[in-house]
Amino acid sequence: MTHDGFSPMTSWHVYIVRCTDDTFYTGITRDVERRVEEHNTSNLLAASYTRSRRPVTLVYRESSATRSAASKREYELKQMTRREKVALIAQNPSGVRRKGSGGTRQAQKPSGVKGSVRP
Repeated sequence: MTHDGFSPMTSWHVYIVRCTDDTFYTGITRDVERRVEEHNTSNLLAASYTRSRRPVTLVYRESSATRSAASKREYELKQMTRREKVALIAQNPSGVRRKGSGGTRQAQKPSGVKGSVRP
């Protein structure tokens, strides 16, 4: 188990990293620390999006019980506007959010966010 209470190999994680150009990249993995390191150092294993936007910094993650649940949550996060993602990250300053039994939860807009126009 890691210092933050996550067991990296027993659950799936959805994560968001902030790239050096201040954009976000969202993905899923079983080991968040390893994956962030790959984004920052590996030309073979890093996502093509993050390779040219290094270094990346982990700003958010949540655990899911199954790969399917993590993939569904990843899709929900990718549908959010930048403003919604910033609000989600701000609600969890530690960058960590524990998810329950792995069921997905409908993404909710933070108060004050109207429409679906992406800034």
